Amino acid sequence: MFKPQIWMVLLGATALFFSCNKNPWRDGEWLYGKQCASCHGPEGKGLGALIPPLAGSDYLGAQRDILPCIVRYGLKDTITVNGKNYTEPMAGLPQLTDIEITNILNYVNNAWGNQNGVYQLGEVRQLLEKCRPE
Repeated sequence: MFKPQIWMVLLGATALFFSCNKNPWRDGEWLYGKQCASCHGPEGKGLGALIPPLAGSDYLGAQRDILPCIVRYGLKDTITVNGKNYTEPMAGLPQLTDIEITNILNYVNNAWGNQNGVYQLGEVRQLLEKCRPE
C-alpha cells in the first residue's frame, strides 16, 4: 500500500507536469508546420486572395463537420471565409492518419485566438466515414 505522502508527491508531480505543458496541441502544431504552413502560413494568415486564413476564421466553427474531410481529401469548391470568397483548390493529405488529422484540427481550432473546441478521435473517424470516396 502507498503511504499518503507518496500519493501527495505523485499528485504534485502530475500537476507540475501538466502546468509546464504550455501547448497541449504540440503534436498538431508540429504536423501543421510540416503539412499546412507552406500554404496557410506559420501564423495561419493564409495567402492574400488565394489561400484563406485559418487564424480568426469563421469557416472553422461553421463547417466543423466537414473539416476532417477537407484535410484528408482536399477541396475544389468555392468557400467563403470571413466574407471573402476563395476559389483556389486545396490538395488533400490522404497519407495522414486519423490521429494526425485530429491533432492538426485541434491545433488549428485552438491556435491564433481561435476557440472552436476539441475534436475527439472517434468523432473524426465518424466524420471521415461519411465522406469516404467509394
